[in-house]
Amino acid sequence: MMRKVSLLFMGAAVGAAVVVGATQGRLLMTGTAVAAGAETYRQLNLFGDVFERIRADYVEQPDDAKLVEAAINGMLSSLDPHSSYLSPKNFRDMQVQTRGEFGGLGIEVTMEDGVVKVVSPIDDTPAAKAGVRSGDIIVALDGDSVQGMTLNQAVDKMRGPVNSPITLSVKREGVSDPIEIKIVRDVIRIRSVRSRVDGDIGYVRITQFNEQTFEGLRDAIGRMTKEIGADKLKGFILDLRNNPGGLLDQAINVSDAFLERGEIVSTRGRNAEETQRYNARAGDETKGKPVIVLINGGSASASEIVAGALQDHRRATILGTRSFGKGSVQTIIPLGANGAIRLTTARYYTPAGRSIQAKGIEPDIEVLQEPPAELKGKDDTKGEASLKGHLKNPTDATEEKSGSQAFVPTDQKDDKALNFAYDLLRGVKVNAAFPPNPKGSVPN
Repeated sequence: MMRKVSLLFMGAAVGAAVVVGATQGRLLMTGTAVAAGAETYRQLNLFGDVFERIRADYVEQPDDAKLVEAAINGMLSSLDPHSSYLSPKNFRDMQVQTRGEFGGLGIEVTMEDGVVKVVSPIDDTPAAKAGVRSGDIIVALDGDSVQGMTLNQAVDKMRGPVNSPITLSVKREGVSDPIEIKIVRDVIRIRSVRSRVDGDIGYVRITQFNEQTFEGLRDAIGRMTKEIGADKLKGFILDLRNNPGGLLDQAINVSDAFLERGEIVSTRGRNAEETQRYNARAGDETKGKPVIVLINGGSASASEIVAGALQDHRRATILGTRSFGKGSVQTIIPLGANGAIRLTTARYYTPAGRSIQAKGIEPDIEVLQEPPAELKGKDDTKGEASLKGHLKNPTDATEEKSGSQAFVPTDQKDDKALNFAYDLLRGVKVNAAFPPNPKGSVPN
């Protein structure tokens, strides 16, 4: 058996590794090998011929290890935007991140059209404090262009010792000239769950799904219920906006926190026997209190699993804008002393059998924000459907949808989606989608 960890991440966690690792995970069962045909061996011989020609005739002496690594990464990245090779160093870095702290900037990034794009800055990190925004395009790092770099290389350059400085050159929509942002690296401690009591309502924001997420959520629900009083508590708001995803098991556990029974998600690989279904266990942490889930164009993967499960079971009302649309599962497969590969191994489906790949979760209630003047018309994410080489939706490839608005106001009074959720829970506003009709839920 080979140990694997399932991840559902839209971007890369700058400062630690390309993906969040885990100490828990499913096992990768060795299946029947597919015999390579004569044509496959011919192609491998072709690769060997090209490799030797480069070694012999390239204008400068190439590094053999770098050539092989580039070839492997090229093979993986040609499959889809989320598969990649982790060198031994990057794999070690990923394992370091599972301990919960690392030296870096604190931004989630992805590669788009050969440049590094900011998915979102992580709360209370140097990047967030320096003014880095979702949608910023990083064009240079300390004056070195990122054009031609792989995502791994760009991430590695942004990492570094605590208290060391780095200058990011970013292009921002609505601003003609690149912006220089100086950031001092710090220890990044990712607290994935933040919560507060707002009168008679409990607010929980999950920034990503790491090993501590479920425990943090459960503690937050218990603390807020006790503080408000079960008899006075109107309900909960679960904010998943700009949450790029994370660990599959944590997405399942978070969904389970609000459900009593039924399927949460199923994952389906290339072969039928690889299908796995994950079901809720009895025990709703909120004791059936109303729940509103906030999503937007930056909510991806694990966030979409939670939103899809609670929507299909009519356990929560989904409010905001359409989510990112990443409906695939990546697995970290160790390669001994040679690092690891991050490989797309399955698609996931909501309890109703929906694949949200390249489509996203449609909110029950759409609420658009009012962005500042310089961002109007430019505050949308492109979504999974815009990524080159993305997997097609297996059930309806003709209905792919681009991204949606991902802007979230920093001032709560300007946050239309959040305030609408508060008004619904307090009965100030009425909408047919709240509370959801349980009779329309998925039978389980």
